[in-house]
Amino acid sequence: MSEKNLNTLNDILDIDGDTSGAQRKFPYMPLGQAVDMGFTEDGIPLIDPRIFDSGEFGRNPYPYYRILRDHYPVYYDQLHNSYFVTRYADITNCYFDEIGFNTIPKGSSSGVLGNTQLELSGIEHRRRRNIYGRHLVGAALTKRLHALEEIADELISEWWLADNPKEVLIDNEKGKVTVELGKAFANEFPISVVAQVLGIPQEARQQFTWWYDAMMSGLGGSETHHEGLEARQDLEEYVEDLVEQKRNKPTYLTDQMGDNICLDIISELCNSEIDGDVMSTEEITSFIALVVGGGGETTRGAIMNLWYLLLQHPDQLEKVREDLELWDTAFHEMLRHSTSIGGQPRHNTNDLTLHGVHIPAGSLIHMVDVSANHDDRIFENPEEFNIFREDLYSGKILRSGHDKEGKCSHMAFGVGPHLCPGAWISHQETVIGSKILDKTLKNVRINSDLMPKDIDGVSLAPIGLGSIRELWLDFDLPK
Repeated sequence: MSEKNLNTLNDILDIDGDTSGAQRKFPYMPLGQAVDMGFTEDGIPLIDPRIFDSGEFGRNPYPYYRILRDHYPVYYDQLHNSYFVTRYADITNCYFDEIGFNTIPKGSSSGVLGNTQLELSGIEHRRRRNIYGRHLVGAALTKRLHALEEIADELISEWWLADNPKEVLIDNEKGKVTVELGKAFANEFPISVVAQVLGIPQEARQQFTWWYDAMMSGLGGSETHHEGLEARQDLEEYVEDLVEQKRNKPTYLTDQMGDNICLDIISELCNSEIDGDVMSTEEITSFIALVVGGGGETTRGAIMNLWYLLLQHPDQLEKVREDLELWDTAFHEMLRHSTSIGGQPRHNTNDLTLHGVHIPAGSLIHMVDVSANHDDRIFENPEEFNIFREDLYSGKILRSGHDKEGKCSHMAFGVGPHLCPGAWISHQETVIGSKILDKTLKNVRINSDLMPKDIDGVSLAPIGLGSIRELWLDFDLPK
């Protein structure tokens, strides 16, 4: 940003004046349109960084990211003292530069989750990732796919229990069933799968789900942060006893025939050494918290967003039902269009200049994956949800797979050394869970009366940043 533009923005923000100027109410705009925040003498739209804290940005982020990509590909947010990198190519290059952008900022994951491997780089990162990464990909996971199906079937069977634990509404006269998909399925399914892969005993699964809910709610310095810290402490105390048991008597994951495949993740961690020392209980708990966060919340959002989008595009849903392989394609297009993962923060190791912007070493840089997914330099008509688009690579998830077959992959899981280790299991959970849901959800449709509305009071609310929290569905009562 030029000095002239910076001075103009300083006038708007009144940065040197009343500190109450750090907050501003922005009007809600029609989707795809940005609030007029002024222009430079050259006609370039200005960005008031207070927009990033607004409800308008949360529901309608893409026109603002477009302004950043087109005019400020590296944007210095002086209000929050951080930088935004928003173009697909730049973010890709940064992710693959493990020396220049080697890790997320120290301490950014250490609150509720503990000191996780996200804050490590190089050999340290690879050592820890390799300990458990094989459980979440390849043959070991393929042999466990039957367990995903069993868990999904079991959760759906609870819809019909007399005590109604999922709060399902059944109208026998109209032959209609109403469910909230999060409460009925998506909130619990991924965390049940993760608990099983970790090796959490069956009798502790319900408590484990509570720990997960509290820890996820406590991220980000929210008002529930204290409860999240308490949940993590409870989890660590429980894991301490479990670790001692598994150090002496490790337990295994089994295939459909009941034969051992490999150690569960906690047993693997208990019997692994790093630099000649066994891992501490605190280190193991942090591993568990990381896997829980990635394998639970990400998949919950994926299932909810996928069904929300497909049900609003019934022609595409019908094609998916006709060709079951298209569930995989729909999963990737959903993540490109409406990922629940906004991006990854980084610190730069050295001073650098990118697009004419000087970034001092150690600065906080946001790699905005959600903006990269909507970069029209890569994806045509990026705001359109289209499972048949020809520019999206939707094959096997690879760390280096950002540009294959003349197509580019979405950035929801990142690329390079820190590609999300739970990407493949999240993919399988979402697709397998959705296929099983589709067998039950006959003539399914969104219950618009129970869903949040957009600013016109009629249209369904957009997904915006993150994922929807509720999805109310009606479907025909099974005979």
